[in-house]
Amino acid sequence: MRYFGRRAKAAKKKHVPAPLLGNYFGTYAPKKYFIEGEGGNQYSAASVRAFLKQSCKRAGIKKRITQRTLRHSFATHLMENGVGIRHIQELLGHAKPETTLIYTHIAQKDLLSIRSPLDLAVNKFLNADKKQENFMLSGNFKG
Repeated sequence: MRYFGRRAKAAKKKHVPAPLLGNYFGTYAPKKYFIEGEGGNQYSAASVRAFLKQSCKRAGIKKRITQRTLRHSFATHLMENGVGIRHIQELLGHAKPETTLIYTHIAQKDLLSIRSPLDLAVNKFLNADKKQENFMLSGNFKG
């Protein structure tokens, strides 16, 4: 079975979650290509772009969406849901993790949720019982 995509990468293995793949094969039963057009022919890149554009229009999406956008979004959503970079790398078929990182971006909410260990220590101190008068932030200790 041939893979869909750039010719240089056509021989590279791609991974699809098994339940989705089983459902797809059960429904469409492709013979030669993973995704077949009318008469079992290969979809052209132009056909895929046209289908995606039409789907976005039907969904009311005004932003320009490409096949790469979908791939990037897939990888980003996996990462946001806690899937490790190594697993995402394998799913996307990348040889190096650096390539996978190009497809993913860190969500702003994730960046904002990162707490500095120093902030945590200072907050713990500030919220501690105020009876501890022997400790001062300057490092001077009363004896």
